[in-house]
Amino acid sequence: MLEDNEDLAFGLRNNLEIEGYEVELATDGAAGLARVRASRPDLVILDLMLPSLDGYRVLREMREDDLIMPVLILTARGEEADKVFGFRLGADDYVTKPFGVLELMARVDALLRRSAGGRFGGSVPSRFGDVVIDPARRTVRKHQRSIALTAMEFNLLLALLERRGAVASRLELLTEVWGHASHVLTRTVDTHVAELRRKLEDDAARPQHILTVRKSGYRLKFDAD
Repeated sequence: MLEDNEDLAFGLRNNLEIEGYEVELATDGAAGLARVRASRPDLVILDLMLPSLDGYRVLREMREDDLIMPVLILTARGEEADKVFGFRLGADDYVTKPFGVLELMARVDALLRRSAGGRFGGSVPSRFGDVVIDPARRTVRKHQRSIALTAMEFNLLLALLERRGAVASRLELLTEVWGHASHVLTRTVDTHVAELRRKLEDDAARPQHILTVRKSGYRLKFDAD
C-alpha cells in the first residue's frame, strides 16, 4: 500500500491484516515503486498525492515494467477526468476519499478474486486474428510475441471471448469483471477496451476484432464471422 497519510495507512493496514492479508506499507512514491518492483505483491493500493513520485507516475512506471497486478487507486480526487486518466494508465479500480472500510475491503476482495482467475478461465475460444489466448496460464500472444495485460484487461478479454461473438453491454461487463457495477464508472469499460485495442489490434483506430456495437456495448469478432 502506498499512502502518505500515516494515520489512514496504519488504520487500513490493521483492517487488512485482520482480514488475513499481508500488507507492506510505503509513504512516498519512489520507495513504494521500489518495493512493488522487489516484492511483486498480489495487489497495490495506490494514493495519487504522494511525495517524490505521484501516484500517476508510479502507475505508469509499473505498467511500463509489465507489473500487471491489480491497482486500486485511493484518493481525494473525485473528478471523472482524474479517474479516466488513472484507468487509461492501467488502474483497475478507484475509491474516492472519504470511503467506507467495508466498501474498500469488498473491492480488494473482488480484485484479488478476479486477478486470480475467479469465474474466468474455462473452455473458451482461444484465438482471433493473430492473437492467441491461453486462459489457464493467463497469457496472450500476438505475432508470436507475448503481450502484457493487466488482470482486469485479461478478465475483460475473457468475458468477451466467452460470449463467442455475442454482444456484451457495458453494465454486464462491469458486473462480471469488476463485480460492483453500481459504484464503477461506465467509462471504466471504455478505457479498458481502448487499452485492449491498443495492445491487440493492428490499428487501434480501426479495430477489426474488438468491436463497438452502437448503443449496446462490445463484441468480439472472430475470423469466421
